[in-house]
Amino acid sequence: MGQNPILAAARPEPFEPRVTVRTPEDLPQEGEPQRPSKSERKRTAHAAQDLGEALIALRDSDLQALALPERLTEAIREARRITSRAAGARQRQYIGKLMRDIDLEPIRATLGARSERDAIETQLFKRAESWRERLLAEGETALDELARLRPGLDREEWSRRVAGARRERSTGLRAGAVGPAGRELFRALRGVLG
Repeated sequence: MGQNPILAAARPEPFEPRVTVRTPEDLPQEGEPQRPSKSERKRTAHAAQDLGEALIALRDSDLQALALPERLTEAIREARRITSRAAGARQRQYIGKLMRDIDLEPIRATLGARSERDAIETQLFKRAESWRERLLAEGETALDELARLRPGLDREEWSRRVAGARRERSTGLRAGAVGPAGRELFRALRGVLG
C-alpha cells in the first residue's frame, strides 16, 4: 500500500537542534577587550539610574554646579514635576539612559563630597544641640566645662546667653520649642564648636 501524499506532506520534518560551533576566530583574542556580560551591563544601568535619582533629589543650585549636559538637566527637572508613579519610573529610566553617555565618576565624587560635608554639618548640629540642652539644664556647671574645652570663651557673654535662654524656657514655651534667646545660644555654640 502506498503512502497518502497529503498525509506525507503534512508530516513535520524531524527536529534537528541548531548547533553553534565556536571556531577560534569567534573567541575573543588575547589583548582584545571583552564585551561586558549582560549582568554587568544591567548593574551599570541600575547604578546610573540610582545616581540619577540622587541627582533628582538635589537642589537646583547644586545641580547647576555639576555642569551636566542640558538634555540631562532638563530631564531631571522634568522628573521632579512628574506626579504619576509610572511616568516617574519611565523618566528615571530615561535619565539613566542619558547618563550612559557621560562620565559618571566626577558626579559620584561630587555627590560623595557633598554627602561627607552634610554628615559633618549634621554632626556639628547635633553637638551644638546637645550642648545647648546641657547648658540649659545644668547652667554654670556645663558652662565651666565648655570654658575649659574652649579657652578664651567670654564667660560674662556666655552667662548672659545661658541665663536668657533659661529664662525664656521657664516662661512656658511648649515642649521642644525654642525662642529667640535659645536660637542665639545655638548659633553661638555652632560658632564655637565649628
